[in-house]
Amino acid sequence: MSTESQDRFHYDPTGWDAASYDVPAEEGKLRFSDLGLPTPVLHAIADLGFQYCTPIQQRVLRFTMSGHDSIGRAQTGTGKTAAFLLTILTDLLKNPPDEERYTGEPRALILAPTRELAMQIAKDAQSLAKYTDLKIVTVLGGMDYDKQRKQLTEDFVDIVVATPGRLIDFAGKQDVYLDRVETLVIDEADRMLDMGFIPDVKRIVRMTPPKSSRQTLLFSATFTRDVINLAEQWTHNAIKVEIEPESVTTENVEQLVYITTTEDKYKLLYNLIVQNNLERVMVFANRRDQTRKLSEMLRDHRISCALLSGDVPQDKRVKTLENFRAGKIKVLVATDVAGRGIHVDGVSHVVNFTLPEQTDDYVHRIGRTGRAGTSGTSVSFACEDDAFMIPKIEEAIGRKLPSKYPEEELLTPIPPVRGERQRNSDKDAQE
Repeated sequence: MSTESQDRFHYDPTGWDAASYDVPAEEGKLRFSDLGLPTPVLHAIADLGFQYCTPIQQRVLRFTMSGHDSIGRAQTGTGKTAAFLLTILTDLLKNPPDEERYTGEPRALILAPTRELAMQIAKDAQSLAKYTDLKIVTVLGGMDYDKQRKQLTEDFVDIVVATPGRLIDFAGKQDVYLDRVETLVIDEADRMLDMGFIPDVKRIVRMTPPKSSRQTLLFSATFTRDVINLAEQWTHNAIKVEIEPESVTTENVEQLVYITTTEDKYKLLYNLIVQNNLERVMVFANRRDQTRKLSEMLRDHRISCALLSGDVPQDKRVKTLENFRAGKIKVLVATDVAGRGIHVDGVSHVVNFTLPEQTDDYVHRIGRTGRAGTSGTSVSFACEDDAFMIPKIEEAIGRKLPSKYPEEELLTPIPPVRGERQRNSDKDAQE
């Protein structure tokens, strides 16, 4: 057992004054400076250049910062991550911990369905908490087990960001205890369902205090009956907030559909990348085998390319993302699950090689471009196998998608590549 002084949370602004963060009032907008945030958090927000809350932040923060539970329907890109992080940081800083604490006892727990999303949440948390001494630990499968265990057991932990499987592993070995969790966040609950994680999440929730004794924030891109049932089980008198998908089909993204054939899709992709000299592109396909074949074919045609799917080892996935961010890779081919939570600035184009079967996945995909006020382009290839999804997508986003046949130059025959592997890849991609 160890003790901890409240001095750990003392903040020295070193010359920064909240008065210098002067944001003009605008009708209908809520300023972060109006929320009564702790000074170190407001300082971090000012550094990040944020001034006004997004719609979900504006609607939910006054309730969650007062301790209310919340259920939010919102996709990536709406600001939901900052909403729950600001709630957690404010609570931790304004309510110091007990004088006696054990190591491995987080005060806040954030659950995410994928490693990439968990890592992005932790990165955002570090940015917002950089002027505090709050300790944030990321617990993920496929990463250095001993390093994570050391972080949990050798010092106090304030916030744990985790994927379910590895967290259960550490809890089973008594390296982490969840009975002192004050705030529980379950992000992308619908994706948890899709990936079969709900039994694990239920086990984890049972390890935390009763719902009347903790604050629970649950977010989901969709409110299916299953998600609502889970939310009712895990929350107490929750405030419900819904942000429509149109909020994230940003006006900064030009959306276009090419009507094509299955056989012409790869030719179209190759010419689109080469003829436009595209430097940072994300290509989405629905299945792992499709992404694997696509990445092989692009590499065989000497296009700098990497694959991001669930069967790629985690250390390689992390390295791939680092190289993509650094511009060492031009094209990232991904499945929807692997692409969740990826935030890379400067992605000029998103290509839907196959149209997604869920409209929410379309919204998520195109949100990878047009970020941070920049413009972007989403190009979808629709053949006889998936064109039926277009009306559903249009209904979901509330607008018509411009559709046309590819320009003649985009169907120019592509140069042959020597080797049996390429011939097989071309054949496989057309099957």
